[in-house]
Amino acid sequence: MKLHRINALLIRHLYLYKRSLPRLMDIFYWPVMEILIWGFLSVYIDKLQLGGLNVVTVLLGAIVFWVLLDQSQKAVSIAFLEEVWEKNLLNIFVTPLTVSEFLTSTIFVGLIRIILAALVMIPLAFFLYSFNLFTLGLYLIPFVAILLLFGWTLGLFSTAVILRFGTSAQIFAWGFIVLIQPFSAVFYPVSALPKFLQPLAYMIPSTYVFEGMRHVIALGTLPLRDLAFGFGSTLFYAVLVVWFFATMFAQVKRTGRLLKLD
Repeated sequence: MKLHRINALLIRHLYLYKRSLPRLMDIFYWPVMEILIWGFLSVYIDKLQLGGLNVVTVLLGAIVFWVLLDQSQKAVSIAFLEEVWEKNLLNIFVTPLTVSEFLTSTIFVGLIRIILAALVMIPLAFFLYSFNLFTLGLYLIPFVAILLLFGWTLGLFSTAVILRFGTSAQIFAWGFIVLIQPFSAVFYPVSALPKFLQPLAYMIPSTYVFEGMRHVIALGTLPLRDLAFGFGSTLFYAVLVVWFFATMFAQVKRTGRLLKLD
């Protein structure tokens, strides 16, 4: 793996963002809208004085964490689709660039997207709603690490599906993460789900992150069980998805469909 090739591909993607309003809106506009809508709703609910946890803290923390997951997932799948849309796959893979270098560059793109979105969302949440994400302290680090790894895993899975079925399956790049949102306990605990759906929720790594976040806010302690299950399940899915992607990539290369992907 050569860093200069990864850096070249990273710069290529960053140049696209520099001159593209829709791409910049994907980083800034939707996260800001999420913060405004859910922030105002949480303030309203908090004013009802229903008791229990601080609603503003719980909901805005969930939104920030969800956007981190969403951005990390999109970074991988959209970066691949960019090359498909521009018919650039042939130009990339006739070079010495390896698949691992290509995927590594998308991880860095995702990290930059997340940093940019966080630089807007976190100050906005603080000034509008007095919400400080850093009240989670060092507990924030392992939760964010799980979200980033799981997001990249989802992005790689979406890419593998697109490789297999062509761009007719590109809805996976945007829609797949929405399918798991209701079962990830983002805005409510797993106990709010019907009992027959709760085992499904616990099969999703992000569930442990959001459950753990609420535990930290309520009790101020790190839920080691949630952390262990979150990391363990994420690593399991990551290994499985890497195998699936490698299989799909080898198949489309062997059949010549990689250059005809449309």
